[in-house]
Amino acid sequence: MLTPLDHRSRELTPNNSVAANLAWLAQPLSTAWHYRELIVAVLRRELVSRFSGSAFGWLWAISGPIITLAIYTVTFTRAVRLPVASAQGTASDYALQIFVGLMVFGLVTELCCRAPLLLHEHSWLLKSSIFPSEVFAWIAVFRALTFAGVSLLVLLTFQLALTGALLSSLLLLPFIVIPFTLYLLGVVWFLAALGAFTRDLSYLMASFVPLMMVVTPVFYRINDLPQSLRLFVYLNPLSIVIEMARALILGTETFSLLAWSAFCAVSLLVFRAGHAVFAHYRGIALDAI
Repeated sequence: MLTPLDHRSRELTPNNSVAANLAWLAQPLSTAWHYRELIVAVLRRELVSRFSGSAFGWLWAISGPIITLAIYTVTFTRAVRLPVASAQGTASDYALQIFVGLMVFGLVTELCCRAPLLLHEHSWLLKSSIFPSEVFAWIAVFRALTFAGVSLLVLLTFQLALTGALLSSLLLLPFIVIPFTLYLLGVVWFLAALGAFTRDLSYLMASFVPLMMVVTPVFYRINDLPQSLRLFVYLNPLSIVIEMARALILGTETFSLLAWSAFCAVSLLVFRAGHAVFAHYRGIALDAI
């Protein structure tokens, strides 16, 4: 017959502790799965309304990345003549590398600028109904990923036209996208919770995030930097994402399993910490908006 102490010892076994930690880590995922139909419905509505009333519709989602790519490519390969541009090979090679950098950086910029006002944006719905506020982060991230996916298709089309082939390593791209999605969710939850108390955070993000382009390898590679600066740039998680994406899509970089493992660990930490902050301040935040 087991005594109460024996039961307590059984509850504190390592296996139970690991299971509890995994359950705690996966709790936001189980919540999202529970509301999956709601997330899909709202996401579909937002995607449809994005270009409603526009004559060209989704063509804007395609032309936007192309125009941006053309402007930056002409500027940095023709007008400014950066040394790094010639070091990367032809202008078309450099253009594709810029495209990857802009695709990742633009995705993060959109979410960081929108997240602080996310609850304010849907305040009427949150106050007039019982709506799970944390799903707005999933909707915002999936919405941004959808448009990033359009940019990726444009990139692959250009790559196929210029090189005549696509790399088989593209099949490994989900191993980057999944941890990156978790990272973005954590950031959005954190910014949404803080942004509910002050709109100043949105203005701060709009001013600060574009400056991050300087320390993000959008127009250069990390290997182009002096050795003393590389570690500083690697502290920016976006640097790892961009370099890994270039490795799988373009084959211009060496895919580092160590960097990927470190990024996965950081993504899980940011994902769960961001959700914990949002869950802690959710009740107060809804009263503040």
